Amino acid sequence: MIRKAESNDWARIAEILDFNYRLYFYPIFQSDEYYFSELQVPSLMKDYETELDSLYVYDDGVVKGFIKIEGTYIARLFVEPVLQNASIGSRLLEYAVNEHHADHLWALEKNVKAIRFYERHGFVATGEKKLEEGTTEYLILMRKK
Repeated sequence: MIRKAESNDWARIAEILDFNYRLYFYPIFQSDEYYFSELQVPSLMKDYETELDSLYVYDDGVVKGFIKIEGTYIARLFVEPVLQNASIGSRLLEYAVNEHHADHLWALEKNVKAIRFYERHGFVATGEKKLEEGTTEYLILMRKK
């Protein structure tokens, strides 16, 4: 069910990212210009054309989530919002840990739901923080125990 992403997955990956960003990040950043003008499926598809080598999708006939793995770093993990809590994110995360030895990620400090998810899977906050580029919001570093 988890496989390397292919070029025909770009639109679905972009949709999943777009929906998640609007649902979970818009309430924090509240940038109408970015979330409703710049953040569009066609532009996201172009962004992901060059990232295909590091993307893996959960596909059981329909792409329902994806993860971006760079070495041992988990750069992105998103599941279709209406399909969350169905173990898709867990399977993607376990795949990254077991198959790619992924052991760290940065999570938005105010994204409590994501932080709790990672904690349930053995990741802990290290205390290290950095600003999300171009914002006043912090990311926290989480590492696998």
